[in-house]
Amino acid sequence: MHPQPMLQAAAQLLALVLAFEHPADAVVARYLREHHEFGPRERAVLSETVYAVLRKKLLLEHLAQSGHGAHARRLALLGFAAPRDFLQPALNDQEKQWLTACDALPAAALPESCLHNLPGWLADALRQQLGDEFEALAASLLQPAPLDLRVNILKQKRPQTQAALWQHAIESKATPYSPWGLRVTGKPALTRLAAYADGAFEIQDEGSQLLALLLQARRGELVVDFCAGAGGKTLALGAAMRGQGRLYAFDTSAHRLQALAPRLARAGLHNVHTAAIAHEWDARVRALAGKADRVLVDAPCSGLGTLRRAPDLKWRTTPAQIAAYAQRQAAILQAAATLVKPGGRLLYATCSLLAEENEAVAAAFSAQTHDFTPLNAAQCLTALKVPAAPTLTTTASHLRLWPHRHGTDGFFAALWQREGR
Repeated sequence: MHPQPMLQAAAQLLALVLAFEHPADAVVARYLREHHEFGPRERAVLSETVYAVLRKKLLLEHLAQSGHGAHARRLALLGFAAPRDFLQPALNDQEKQWLTACDALPAAALPESCLHNLPGWLADALRQQLGDEFEALAASLLQPAPLDLRVNILKQKRPQTQAALWQHAIESKATPYSPWGLRVTGKPALTRLAAYADGAFEIQDEGSQLLALLLQARRGELVVDFCAGAGGKTLALGAAMRGQGRLYAFDTSAHRLQALAPRLARAGLHNVHTAAIAHEWDARVRALAGKADRVLVDAPCSGLGTLRRAPDLKWRTTPAQIAAYAQRQAAILQAAATLVKPGGRLLYATCSLLAEENEAVAAAFSAQTHDFTPLNAAQCLTALKVPAAPTLTTTASHLRLWPHRHGTDGFFAALWQREGR
């Protein structure tokens, strides 16, 4: 592909994405489906250009002010995810001089917002939570996330899967915390492998794996994944249960649950019962009141812990939405708690970085619900032989994963046990 058509396509795609009418991944996927002229390499460059601009939007917008021509073209030039030399034939002399000047601009000459590339309200909230660690977190959020997979322990052990990957020249190493995980080098097409088709592994961030591990679902139990979504944690819980017992996957999206069916078949799980519900007090929910040994509430949230994967979220999310999420999370948690039987366990989790969706929701639940006793996540993870378990938790004994500390997406989890027998 010649540089001029590539640059034009990148600018066109950026204009669509920066309208923020739909999630960036959906916009990119649709654009590439409609443009068959691009090969795998060109498609990767276009996609990575979009995400580079989204990650460093404040910086690139600041630099773009001094340029000329269409705004989207200027952003595409600044964020283009290929060697600068490739673009040279497509540039005029003015653009070449401007890019050289942008490259030479020292960081000290830039506003602070251009260094962290976060909206002001979010930067303030994270700085208040992290203090001196804020800059390290902000820097980590500007990097792409690693590629993790979870070995399906129903079918293989981790060394076997690692060896199978190596047969295809795919390097991997054991994840530092999850006993089920492998971190893969590069971005190989894992879903094209026979091992994937056979259900030997699923692509899943190590943090998600730790949430499923922390619930400690066991064979023969009745377990509920209350907000199953795409079903990644459902699959992990089913494997932990060795396919025995009853595992319910609830979600308000029937479409997403239908998409889970082939994944369950590939994973060899036959004990999962999917149920589309209208709301958290649906009759299907009430039918299980007081019967569940374990309930996972991976609540709908802002998703700001996934900014390395979905950087558009920081530009599409508002403080008002965070407050609305917190109210919704509290209501869902209260409803899910009714399913837990005496002696059973309840796990509340989000992939948000914000205390308003995490610690505040957990504290309010503990204050309002007196028959649930908080459990120490560090002690639970230590008993599960998770390395350095105390470093994964807060002073209040909640699980707290940070990209800059742990290399995972941002996750929070609080765990309770219902009193009585």
